[in-house]
Amino acid sequence: MSMQGEKTKAMYQQATKTIPYGVSSNFRYWGPEDTMVMTKAQGPYMWDADGKRYIDYRLGFGPVILGHADEEVHAAVVEAIKDGTIFAWMTPLEIELCERVARMTGNEMVRLTNTGTEATMHALRIARAHTGREKLIKYEGAYHGMSDYYLYSTASSQARSLGSRRHPIPQVNSSGIPKGINEYVYTVPFNDVELLENLIERTWQDVAALIIEPTMGNMAGITPQPGYLEKVRELTAKYGIVLIFDEVKTGFRLANGGAQEVFNIRADMATYAKSMGNGYPVAAIAGKREIMLTLEPGAVSHGGTYVGNVVGTAAAVKVLDILETRPILAEVSQRGKRLMDGMDEILTEADIPHFMTGLPAMFGFILGTESAPQDFRAYAKGDGEMYEKIAMQAIARGVMPDSDGREPWFMCHAHDDKIVDDTLEVFKEAVYAAKK
Repeated sequence: MSMQGEKTKAMYQQATKTIPYGVSSNFRYWGPEDTMVMTKAQGPYMWDADGKRYIDYRLGFGPVILGHADEEVHAAVVEAIKDGTIFAWMTPLEIELCERVARMTGNEMVRLTNTGTEATMHALRIARAHTGREKLIKYEGAYHGMSDYYLYSTASSQARSLGSRRHPIPQVNSSGIPKGINEYVYTVPFNDVELLENLIERTWQDVAALIIEPTMGNMAGITPQPGYLEKVRELTAKYGIVLIFDEVKTGFRLANGGAQEVFNIRADMATYAKSMGNGYPVAAIAGKREIMLTLEPGAVSHGGTYVGNVVGTAAAVKVLDILETRPILAEVSQRGKRLMDGMDEILTEADIPHFMTGLPAMFGFILGTESAPQDFRAYAKGDGEMYEKIAMQAIARGVMPDSDGREPWFMCHAHDDKIVDDTLEVFKEAVYAAKK
């Protein structure tokens, strides 16, 4: 049965005439019968072109932390843009935003950019310039944006094609990437101290950076084992490798200080986006003063026409002000835990083997196992087909997670207790319908 109503279907077919496959991002393509067109969003809800309402747990792939179309954020943007939107010079808003990011996250210096992809791309360049080395280490199943160096062994990979655990084969995830780039990329399974230590001891002379999602944002939010991040920090410091925390998803979501606050680990650099703007495009690169000052004008390139634009910057200033002065994230986490616990109970009652993954503001679950998945290879052994059946049944009933279990359920502050209760009611119906 198609997800598309008549108006949605007509709009999508219209889009295919001028937009390849009818979407501006491949992640939005669910096939010709299920790719949606949305026309409105408010608070925890969004509406498709046919007027059907959904409780939204995709939240634009995670940026919405307060709720869709937040009135305070919109008002701040409207007021700011009355005096212009872009100047090819600094603005007071940029200064205020960078000060807020530094204060809330504990980083010493901050540069702004527009998207998570830009932030991680520039962070790698800075690390290379700082160390004089060229290669990087990334984790199997981790996604760090659309730049060529990171599109290896992401969650879109086939686990069986990754080679042996001891000597993984970086798997390219897109045509159009030069073959030689794989020579600059080392991959390693998550949560395996021995393999990481062996890799770094063999390769450290050439490695500029290790980039890590502190919780695996494209693997249902899998968390690090106790002591793992501490070992990552120890090894990278010992061998002069720049440790980059990719906090594009976790930043200003798990805590005001992000995953570095949650796990009490200080990285050398961190990248932020998504929740920073509650849906407005804005991102940041932050880190230690010594490393960030590698960005000497004329020596290391970083820039962009829209970097620090008033629209995104004004939005982020207001969002961070709200997060810093109110218990927003504590309440998001509390409600997220209620939802996680309720879903766990429903799956248990339905006699479906499962394990809940992630943290309450950004969580998931893996089916077909009752043990905690440690890495992408373990996650890939789960029952993804059953997960999709449950998700599609929920969507048909007006609750919208991603149909792919690799993508977490994202919480926002507009998901109040009633929304959680409504979601659990639908989830229970979806689970039993999928079992049939």
